[in-house]
Amino acid sequence: MTPPARVQAAIEILDAWMAGSEGLDRVLAAWGRTHRFAGSGDRRRIADLVYDGVRRRRSSAWVAGTEDDDPRGVIRGSLMQDGTPLEPLFDGSRYGPPAMTEEERVVRELHDAPRAVQLDYPDWLDPGLAHVAEPALSALRAQAPVDLRVNSIKVGIADVSAVLREEGIVVEPICSAPLALRVTEGARRVAASRAYSEGLVEIQDAASQRAATFAGAKPGMTVLDLCAGGGGKTLALGADMKGQGRLIAHDISTARMKDLPQRAARAGLRVDAIASADLSELSRQCDLVVVDAPCSGTGAWRRNPDHKWRLTANELERLEGVQVGLLEQAIGLCAPGGQIVYMTCSILERENGVQIERFLDRRPDWTRRDELVLSPADGTDGFYAARLRATAR
Repeated sequence: MTPPARVQAAIEILDAWMAGSEGLDRVLAAWGRTHRFAGSGDRRRIADLVYDGVRRRRSSAWVAGTEDDDPRGVIRGSLMQDGTPLEPLFDGSRYGPPAMTEEERVVRELHDAPRAVQLDYPDWLDPGLAHVAEPALSALRAQAPVDLRVNSIKVGIADVSAVLREEGIVVEPICSAPLALRVTEGARRVAASRAYSEGLVEIQDAASQRAATFAGAKPGMTVLDLCAGGGGKTLALGADMKGQGRLIAHDISTARMKDLPQRAARAGLRVDAIASADLSELSRQCDLVVVDAPCSGTGAWRRNPDHKWRLTANELERLEGVQVGLLEQAIGLCAPGGQIVYMTCSILERENGVQIERFLDRRPDWTRRDELVLSPADGTDGFYAARLRATAR
């Protein structure tokens, strides 16, 4: 595909996403199925154009002098922000977008825009993000790096770095987490690499790794990951347990955990994946209950930029109610002397510190022992975690 044809494809995909309710990844996949002629390189470049546009939807529309529901304007403004010459892309050629009008050649200065436009978030979130510094919000407008977690049960950082290098994957240690490696070259090769297939590494953001380490899983414990999802943190907890003890994963949707047993075996671990009906058997049995609660995902906007435009005040309120319920549920699963670690990938205080303060007001027999706050400004996702323990009687 020619560069103008890729731009036109990005505009059409963005238009389809804006017009529907599907997630951006699904819209991109659907486009790929109906455009088989597009090679893998074309699809990657088109996806980058689309994701960059969605991450910077409001700012791109502003600099392009259009509304943020105009897909052509958003893509054009995103390219403007990158300093990409537009004439060769909007040249009116076959399969490409129509040539630019004189009006479209005008660029508006972003510094004149309101904060929510400059930093690309919905106006209704302005009060909740007032405490978040500009560098953190700005970081969420950029593409996320690919981070790996070294499986310490099987290999050390130096050895796995060499294995990856043999397959053209270059990594560097990062200080955000002790077993984290950031891919600087060859990120698209990771999933097909020997290191990945043999369970030497897992793909996991450094902030998520740090939160799992903060949880404090130890060998011999009974550890429950109450909202396991695909199980990335479950495996990190198991590595900290060195495969000793009982590691349990639960998710309200068992389908999300369908690949977890296979992933665990690859990592040299055993995980008991259980359904909601079996949770009662764990009553007061767990030394550690990790509540990686469903949340707004505001700390992971760079990975899931479409979520911030679909999030509503009603949905956020619903999620807060779910968080309350999960904390209450975790109490009944925690053994005497055990602990709960609550965490979110959110930068909203109402889901983090405020949520924990409310929990402690309801449950004066519990205390917050420690807290972890990770900012996107430090090069990771935004993350929050709190360690809770029942007050000794």
